[in-house]
This record gives sequence, structure tokens and C-alpha cells, in this order.
Amino acid sequence: MAYRILQLDPMLAPYEKDIALRMELYKKKKRELVGRRASTPRKLSDFANGHLYFGVHPTETGWVYREWAPGADELYFTGDFNGWDALSCPMRKLDGGVFEVVLEGKDALRAGQKIQTVVIRKGKQLRRIPLYATRVVQDPVTYQWCAEVEDPSLPFPWTDEGFRPQKPLLIYECHIGMAQEKPAVGSYREFRETVLPRIRKLGYTAIQIMAIMEHPYYGSFGYQVSNFFAASSRYGTSSELKALIDAAHGMGIAVLLDVVHSHAVKNTVEGINEFDGTPYQFFHEGPRGEHPAWGTKLFDYAKGGVLHFLLSNLKFWMQEFHFDGFRFDGVTSMLYRDHGLGVAFTDYKAYFSLNTDTDAVTYLQLANELVHQLNPHAITVAEDMSGMPGMCLPIRDGGIGFDYRLAMGVPDLWIRFTKDLRDEQWDMEKLWYELTTRRPGEKNVGYCESHDQALVGDKTLLFRLCDAEMYTGMNKRSPSPVIDRGVALHKMIRLLTASLAGEAYLNFMGNEFGHPEWIDFPREGNGWSYHYCRRQWSLADNGFLRYGELNAFDGAMIALLKQECLPEKRTKRLWVHQGDKLMIYTKGSTLFAFNFHPTKSFERYFVPTSSAGAYRVLFSTDDEPFGGFSRVDGSYVYRAKRYADGRCGFLCYLPARSAIVWKKER
Repeated sequence: MAYRILQLDPMLAPYEKDIALRMELYKKKKRELVGRRASTPRKLSDFANGHLYFGVHPTETGWVYREWAPGADELYFTGDFNGWDALSCPMRKLDGGVFEVVLEGKDALRAGQKIQTVVIRKGKQLRRIPLYATRVVQDPVTYQWCAEVEDPSLPFPWTDEGFRPQKPLLIYECHIGMAQEKPAVGSYREFRETVLPRIRKLGYTAIQIMAIMEHPYYGSFGYQVSNFFAASSRYGTSSELKALIDAAHGMGIAVLLDVVHSHAVKNTVEGINEFDGTPYQFFHEGPRGEHPAWGTKLFDYAKGGVLHFLLSNLKFWMQEFHFDGFRFDGVTSMLYRDHGLGVAFTDYKAYFSLNTDTDAVTYLQLANELVHQLNPHAITVAEDMSGMPGMCLPIRDGGIGFDYRLAMGVPDLWIRFTKDLRDEQWDMEKLWYELTTRRPGEKNVGYCESHDQALVGDKTLLFRLCDAEMYTGMNKRSPSPVIDRGVALHKMIRLLTASLAGEAYLNFMGNEFGHPEWIDFPREGNGWSYHYCRRQWSLADNGFLRYGELNAFDGAMIALLKQECLPEKRTKRLWVHQGDKLMIYTKGSTLFAFNFHPTKSFERYFVPTSSAGAYRVLFSTDDEPFGGFSRVDGSYVYRAKRYADGRCGFLCYLPARSAIVWKKER
């Protein structure tokens, strides 16, 4: 069978057998997991129910706790309920490495009680947190982590029935803990009450929340997960997170979880590593189980027990918390045995070699099938910098099944342009190529900066453009050529990226108004300070500072993207001129002209159009409310006509360092 991916990308022809192998491995693994019942075929959603069986659950007469620990000799349940007597509550060993204990009486466990698991392997006693714990807390005195019983008798009163994500997908990437201005860890409630309204006002259609899955080290940005089924207790309770998601849905905002299935923290007392006393319950044994750059543990995706755990984890977050999908972290690391470290991926051979982890590819296919099976409107985004062919094609076409891939090369491109080149050296042809090149048939999420570009030691885009001048020149009453340049380019870069670099767009919270300085979590090296681990919203709200102009621009740009559904419209190149530093193109019936020239404004410049007719200005980066100089007359109607030489267009004034957007009148 020839899969559609081969028709979309003829360069894959030499690798037809590799694509066929990809699909055969997927089908084989799926058969292993769900069986082959012809009359009523089982679905992956029927398989991914580990969270409903394992863990602590109420029964009609009491409680039951089950655990999967195939390498353990004995398991015991302990906690507040038995005075922390390690061995007084033994668990019965069932088939398949499963252990179970039944506690009679509704009051045998109570909400808020702390619990742990005691694992015995080869005579050694190990303290562990239940694998499916839904709440994990840290003792404020001893700093030790343990699970906490949640009250199952209080179902959350959801009000979001029938919610569907809007298009286009415009993502506001955020972190609950650092979303507040005060020097402290923010809460789910604070985010719901103070930040969600800002996001709604700006017009974003989705939020992507980082650092939700519990992690012992705050400074890991949530990327070293310890407890996969627990919403981080740093920010509040599970109910408060649900209230946040429910409120977002009420505002028309989809909620994506930044899910980390690429690796796990090494910790044993806090995490899942060596839960049953063996290093290979979840992870590869030996060097293959260690990430050389991250210092974390790597999953063995060939194991049915691992797939059961991870797939159940996805279903849990979708059904229990109503997440609308996932941004999968570290996909490149999953796909290759060398984790893509130092690999340029300039040749198709790099994707189809013994270096490719085919088990990980299969897992990602199964994960995408499950997510879309549970919710056909769900959204999945892959953080993959390698450009693996088929990442965002349907599985039936030979793909891996993601909806979008992060355009990770675009932020790097802007760093090179703003850091290494003078404005006069910016290459318009290179810009066009890098922003418009895609894998055939696959969708990208375009962005010019995310949290990655703002971490300690790096700079936000505006800070890179303005540097130290931001400390003295952002006051509207103190004009600064450096700030004028930075503000102008910040707006142009964002509009160009949002309209060209993907079928969706992403922004990290605060970057829309040029949040200064880097992100630095509290740590010993900075005196455990929260100064750089917060968002200074007051800068955007201060009418005397230029941050508010950038914030106003972002809201207007997002409104334009939504109104015209621009990211999903077809792009047509009309004019790119290196000497003039100009780019002109259409997205559907919307016309864009960018003049990146640092000094030259063009009088009566010929702007080509796809057809004759009247064009009105929809938007200009040079408008005064956005910190511009109002050099564009928004009321003027431009008449495009067809000339004898075949050209079609109109003459226009194009100010330096500005962009204009027109719409053809019907």
C-alpha cells in the first residue's frame, strides 16, 4: 500500500519501505494493546484506563488501593491512617505485578491525609509515592514530598459542555507560578482572576500551560516531572485548576497542557524512578536510560506497561480536567537514540536510520490516535526541531498524527538577524524562505519567541533590540532613536511571523508588550529571589511607558489574525526586493507590504496586487496608538488597476520600518 505521505513529498520515494515499516510497527503494537475482536473492536480509549483501576479509589464500603510494581517482592500501604506504621497494612499480590489492598469503612481514609507506599525488594525497604497519585505535596518543614488523599465525593460543577476550540489557533503560552507581579509563586485562582481576563482582552484563542504536572524542582520550568497524574500543588488544588479551565472555556479560550512524556526526573523518593526497586520498570536500563544533556530518565516505549501508564495519563488530563489537547515536549529527543543532539538534519537519511527510535514513533502515533479518539476537536502540537517527515500528517496517510509542529527554527532566525546583522544586511529572500518553507501538507505554529528565548542568560526580543536603553528610554516623554527602532521592529517581526510562519501563532506571556529582562527561577545562585520569576503587568498598564503601545498593537494584531483567519489562508508572494528591503504578499484577499529599510520611505511605490479593485487599509504598524508616527492615511482608498504590460496594482507611500495591511473591497 502506497501511503499519501509519499505523494505529498516525492523526495521520500527512496524511503517507502521505512514508511511501510513505521505503519506496520504501529498496527502491530496497537493489536498487542487492544486485541483483535472483529465484532466489537476495542479502542485505545478502552485500553487507556489505568487511572481508573490503579491508585486510591473509594468503593461502596470503603477504599481500594492498587499498584503496578512488577519488580517488587512485597508492597505495603502507609500514612496518617495507620500512624505511619510501615508494615501494618500489607498489599495482596495479584497477577501481572499488580498489588491490592482493600480498606473497609468510609472513614478508613479521609481527604487531606498523607499517604505513601512501602516497597520491599530483595529485603530492602523503599519509600515511594503512589504512581497514580493525583495530589502530591511538600512538607514545609522537612521538605519531603508525599501523596495526599483527595475528596472524591465532590464532583466539580463543570459549565463547559459542548466547548470547541476556535480557529485560528492563537496560543498564549503561560506559567501559573510566575504569572503574578508579586515576588512569590502565583496560584490557579490568581491566574483565573487576573491573567485570564488580560488574555481574553488580547483575543488569544488558546492558552498553553506549562509546569502543571508535579515537579520537585521549581526551576526546571516543569520539565522534570515526578508525578504524572498530579496537578502541581504549588499553585493550589485540583478544583482550582478545574475552575481556571472552566473559566477559560467560558471565555472561548481552549486550554492545552504542556505534557512531558519525553523523560522524567531521576528522583526516586519523589518520582516514578525505581518505584518497584528496579531501574527498568519504566525506563531503559543502563546508559540508554539516561539523557546525557538533561540528567533525566528515558522511557522504554516498547513496554506495554509503560504505554498503559502514558496513554492513561493523557486520557486522565483530558477527562478529569477537560484539557483540549497537548503540546508534547521534547519530541526530537524521543525520536532519536542520540536525541538529535548536534545533528543538523539536512539529509532524509537522518530520519530513517538505526538512530531512529521506532518505539517512540509508534508511541506518538498511538498517543495522537487516542487524543483525537477521545475528542475529535482536540489539538496536539509537537516540539520537534528535526523536521521528521509526516509529523503532522494523519496516521492513515503514513504520518504520526500531530495537528501542528512548532516552527522552532524561526526564533533562531530572528536571533541571528537581530544579534549578528546590521539592519542593512537583513536578507529578504532568506526571510521569505525560512518563514514560508514547510513539510508538504503539514501545519506549523509560528512564533518569534517563546519561554525558551527568555531564560536566564538569554534576552527577550525587545531587549535584544534595545538592550540597556530599555531601562531609561521607555518613557513616552523621553524620545529615543534606539527605542523607536526596537518598537518598530518588534511590531513588524511579530506581524510578519504571525502571518507567514505558520497556520497557528504562539506568544509567551508578557512578551506581547516587550517584557524586559530574562526569566530566572529562585535558586541558590540568585539568593532564592523571585525578582525575575514574575510578570510586571504594571509596565503594560502604565500610560507613561511604551510597553502599553506594544500591548495595544498585539491586541489589534490578534484581532486582525482572527477577523481574517489569516494563519490558515493561502500565501501568495507578489514582490520581494533585497535592495529596497521590501516584502509584499497576500493571504487570501488580504494584502501585506513590509518595508524593513531602516531609513528609506518610498514615495509612489508600486504595490502589486492579485486583482484590480479598491483596497482599504485594515492595519498599520505605524499607527500612533502602537507607538508609530501615523504616516499612513487609513481613510484613503487605493485603486488597483491592470496596466498594459500586464502588471496589476496601485501606487503607495511606504514609510520606513513599517508594515501596512489592506483588504480588497468586494
